[in-house]
Amino acid sequence: MQAPKFVSREDWIEARKAFLTREKAFTQDRDRLSAERRSLPMVLVEKDYVFDTNEGQKSLAGLFGPHPQLLVYHFMYGETWEEGCPSCSFWADNYERLDVHLAARDTALVAISNAPLEKLNAYSKRMDWTFNWVSTAGNGFGKDFGVTFPDKTDPTGLGYNYSGQVFGEEMPGVSTFLKLDDGRIGHSYSTYGRGLDILNMAYNLLDLTPMGRHEEGLQWPMAWVRRRDRYGA
Repeated sequence: MQAPKFVSREDWIEARKAFLTREKAFTQDRDRLSAERRSLPMVLVEKDYVFDTNEGQKSLAGLFGPHPQLLVYHFMYGETWEEGCPSCSFWADNYERLDVHLAARDTALVAISNAPLEKLNAYSKRMDWTFNWVSTAGNGFGKDFGVTFPDKTDPTGLGYNYSGQVFGEEMPGVSTFLKLDDGRIGHSYSTYGRGLDILNMAYNLLDLTPMGRHEEGLQWPMAWVRRRDRYGA
């Protein structure tokens, strides 16, 4: 880290106000981008997905509950894995207990993984999570929405994050859906990779600090991340 530059309070205020102008412009740009995202066309979901849940098997429509909107976090937990992905666990700690707030805005939140439901329940209990987490039960949902690549291959050619490349058998993402009054479901949006950064409050808080994420020199950016019950272990 470069040594900090110390200035007078007056000079700091001047620099801070100048930077605030750029921050406000960024916020306005983000608002415009969000509006454009909301106006994207949708794709009709025609496949009959069935998921294993703690209330029995449910269709994709059943995951909405009473709400017209559904947010899906594609949580990396392969069918044969013994634990959930540490980085997805990091993200889960950030959206844990947000479901009640989202419900107040007519939106359901659910995490979906390929692992069997009993594994998800055991891991959720270990992490002390309360959000709704269901299993694909091998229905191909992760593959169809660009996060599961059996044998690290992708016959569609889209790859992860529309890059045409495959980086692993399981990858993270978020997808959003809208259920119409007539029961039809539209897939409105999916984001992957760095598109998930905005969901992580820990990273957003670190970005406010002088040292930032402090990941320079690591083998990879999130090499420091542990499941929260493994720090200091």
